[in-house]
Amino acid sequence: MFHVEKYSGKQEENYEMLIKQLKALLDGEKDAIANLANASALLNQFLTEINWVGFYLYKDSELVLGPFQGLPACVRIPVGRGVCGTAAQNRKTERVADVHAFPGHIACDAASQSEIVVPMVKDGELIGVLDIDSPIKDRFSELDQKYLEKFTETLVGFL
Repeated sequence: MFHVEKYSGKQEENYEMLIKQLKALLDGEKDAIANLANASALLNQFLTEINWVGFYLYKDSELVLGPFQGLPACVRIPVGRGVCGTAAQNRKTERVADVHAFPGHIACDAASQSEIVVPMVKDGELIGVLDIDSPIKDRFSELDQKYLEKFTETLVGFL
């Protein structure tokens, strides 16, 4: 059974604990949707000052909404459009301090001010993206990016 941990160490230590929790939570489970759902719930309880966290899955040349925590969201995003579509197209993390300054930003939640999107790649193929929004400008640091990429890489191993 899962229980909420108090994250009281340095930010790096807290992220390392998060990744250990992810591994324990997903160990032995083969269903991708279940694992994505638990991963989004885990991130939602770990991260502060966010208003949306979840996954878009790559299907038929577009991103389709997957498991998430937050308000209802855009269901389909074309590759190359918005922050998610750009990260998917370039297969590179997009860390955006001010989403309103990002060309072609798709506003699913008007409260979102900053965003980070991490592509999920397995065996060289794009399978989706991790998307996290915040109502605060410049919410995501280089350290957040480093560990969210590590979190995503760990998660992909369970998909």
